[in-house]
Amino acid sequence: MSQIRSDEKAAKELDRQNPLGGFRERFYLPEGRIYLDGNSLGLLSREGEAGALRTISEWKGMGIHGWFKGPEPWFTLAERLGALAAPLVGADPDEVIATGSTTVNIHSLIATFYQPEGVRRRILADSLTFPTDIYALRSHLRLRGVDPEADLILASSSDGRTLEEDRLVRLMGPEVAVVFLPSVLYRSGQLLDMTGLTKEAHEKGALIGFDCSHSAGIVPHCFDAWGIDFAVWCGYKYLNGGPGCSAFLYINKKHFERRPNMAGWFGYVKKRQFDMLLDFEHEKAAGGWQISSPAIIGSSPLEGSLRMINEAGIDTIREQSNKMTSYLIGLVDHTLSDEAYRFHVGTPRQANRRGGHIALEREEDAGVLCDALNAQGVIVDHRPPNIIRVTPSPLYNTYHEVWRFVHILKELVDRGVSPSVRQP
Repeated sequence: MSQIRSDEKAAKELDRQNPLGGFRERFYLPEGRIYLDGNSLGLLSREGEAGALRTISEWKGMGIHGWFKGPEPWFTLAERLGALAAPLVGADPDEVIATGSTTVNIHSLIATFYQPEGVRRRILADSLTFPTDIYALRSHLRLRGVDPEADLILASSSDGRTLEEDRLVRLMGPEVAVVFLPSVLYRSGQLLDMTGLTKEAHEKGALIGFDCSHSAGIVPHCFDAWGIDFAVWCGYKYLNGGPGCSAFLYINKKHFERRPNMAGWFGYVKKRQFDMLLDFEHEKAAGGWQISSPAIIGSSPLEGSLRMINEAGIDTIREQSNKMTSYLIGLVDHTLSDEAYRFHVGTPRQANRRGGHIALEREEDAGVLCDALNAQGVIVDHRPPNIIRVTPSPLYNTYHEVWRFVHILKELVDRGVSPSVRQP
C-alpha cells in the first residue's frame, strides 16, 4: 500500500474531494457519536423516514384500502423493492424480491435447490460463515434423511480468517449437489471470487448460491452475467432499511419453472392471488418464492433508501468504500501497528478482495477496547475473541471520522484502558 498522509488536515481535504459527501446530510446521525457500524445496522435516512411515515399515514387514513388504492399500493411493495435492488446485484427486476428474513429465505431456496439424488447428495459450505446459514443447511439435510455430519462439507480455513478458493474448488466433488457460501466473510471482511467459484461449481455439475448480506449495497454484483443460481441478503446493513426490515432473494430466471418447496399464498400467480384456489401455482419470477405477506411498515424505509443508493450509484459507492477502507488500513499501519499497540489488519489488503468493513485484530483486550470505544461515543462492534469491526459507510461517514476513530483508539491504549498493554 502506498504511504498516506496521516495528519488531520489531510483527512479533511479528502472529505472535500468526496463526491458522495452531500449524502451525509440526508441521514440521521447519532448526536455526539462516530457511527462506524453500518455493516451491522445502517442508519436511518430522511428518505427512509418519509417512506415509513407515508405508510403509517396511509394505514391511518385508508385502512385496508392501502393494499390496492393507495398512491403506492402495498400489494406490489415487494416487487417494487426488488426492482430497486436489482441494479445493485446485476439482475433483472423480476429476479429479485423483498421478502422474509435472510434465514427464512435460505430455508426457502435450499428447500427448492437441494434435491439429493444418487451420490450427489452433499452440500458444500464453509466453517467461517455466519452460523444461521449452517443451522439452516443442517436442518434441510435432516429433513431429507441425510446425515448432516457426513453430508455437510465445511471448508476449513488455514489462517482462521479467510478462505482459499482453490480449496473450495477441490471440495466440489461429484457428490456435491449445492454449494452455498458467503460473498463476504462476516468476521474478516474477505470478498470471495464469486465469478470463479460459480464457473467451477457449474463445470462440476453443482448449483451455487450466495449469502450476500455483507456485500449487497456496498459491492457491485453481476449475478446474471456470472450465472449464479440463487442468492439471499438482508436489508438492514448497507441498504439502510432498518432493524427487522424485509430481506431479499434472487433467483436466476433459468430456474423460474422450479417448484418452490416452501410455498405460501404470496407466492401465488400475482394476478390470481385472490382466487383463493387450493392448488398452488407460483408466479414465474422471484416473487413465486414469497411465503407470507410482506412486512409493509417494517420495510417501508427501504424504498427511499434504495432510491438514494441508486442515485449515488453502486460503482461510486464501491470506489469510495475502497478509498475509505484503504485510508483506514493506512492509518492503522502508521499509528497502531507497532509493539506498543499491536493492532493487525485481518482483512485482505487488496481492495478487490474485501467488502466494506475492516477487521482490526488484537490478541489481548479487543473486547475491553471495543467497550471503551463505545463509551467514548465511537460505535463499532466486537467479534470474539480478538476482532473489532470498523465500517466507514460511504454515504454518511467521513474520512475525518475515520481519523478520529484511530486517534481515539490510540488514546485509550495510551491511557492504559487495556491493562495488558505495555506502554511506550
